[in-house]
Amino acid sequence: MDRTLNVVIAGASGRMGRTLVEAVTRAPQMRLHAALDRADSPALGRDAGDGAGVHTGVTVTSDVAQALDGAHALVDFTLPVATLAHLDACRAAGVAIVIGTTGFDAAGRQRLADAGRDLPLVFAPNMSVGVNVAFKLVETAARILGDAYDVEVFEIHHRHKVDAPSGTAMRLGEVAAAALGRDLARDAVHGREGLTGERGAREIGFHSARGGDIVGDHTVFFAGAGERLEITHRSSSRANYALGALRAVRWLDGRAPGLYDMQDVLGLRDR
Repeated sequence: MDRTLNVVIAGASGRMGRTLVEAVTRAPQMRLHAALDRADSPALGRDAGDGAGVHTGVTVTSDVAQALDGAHALVDFTLPVATLAHLDACRAAGVAIVIGTTGFDAAGRQRLADAGRDLPLVFAPNMSVGVNVAFKLVETAARILGDAYDVEVFEIHHRHKVDAPSGTAMRLGEVAAAALGRDLARDAVHGREGLTGERGAREIGFHSARGGDIVGDHTVFFAGAGERLEITHRSSSRANYALGALRAVRWLDGRAPGLYDMQDVLGLRDR
């Protein structure tokens, strides 16, 4: 029988953190074990559920070691610097971690891979179940349509998002590039302006927009002669990300060390 899992939420006072806190309090066989925030956060010492409209009995702290004591997993949707510090703490404590943070550089991604030798972790640019199905659809479409169709990725997010293109947009491009046998580092084009010349046959374009409170929309266009195929995912709430992250927490319980993603969690890897 599944056990009750003690879950730590990082960035508990942020938009995603509040959504995660609420989701954990409602999840069966999960318990909010601790809530973390930065050392200068005004939320420190307050109930973790204040911003989510729920009472948890758990106060927000900045003491990572204390928060991890007795925990089964930490969920982190913060910023790369904070996430990597939490990753090191989880590695030392032997606590599994689910990471939805985006914007890692090559060195940061290498640290994630290195940590996978010692503990089980799920890292995905988007925890939404629907988005991860979209990744699989893009892979299938790119493989079938091939080089006869041009690939362009469009995304739009709220005005507060600090990185562009989004991690999800980049992952969609990576999936398409892998299926088409292309090198995204060479073939990616980010926006177009001025006299750009004819589109290169191997290009994969990325286009970003920011505004309002849009949670996140992503569309991959496959444009061919006389037709186009569009694969779109739209998020109307952060709840879908939280539910996917908690699904990853449950999947990690008892899992061997390794760097996993949501394709593993959802069993889509070999389909």
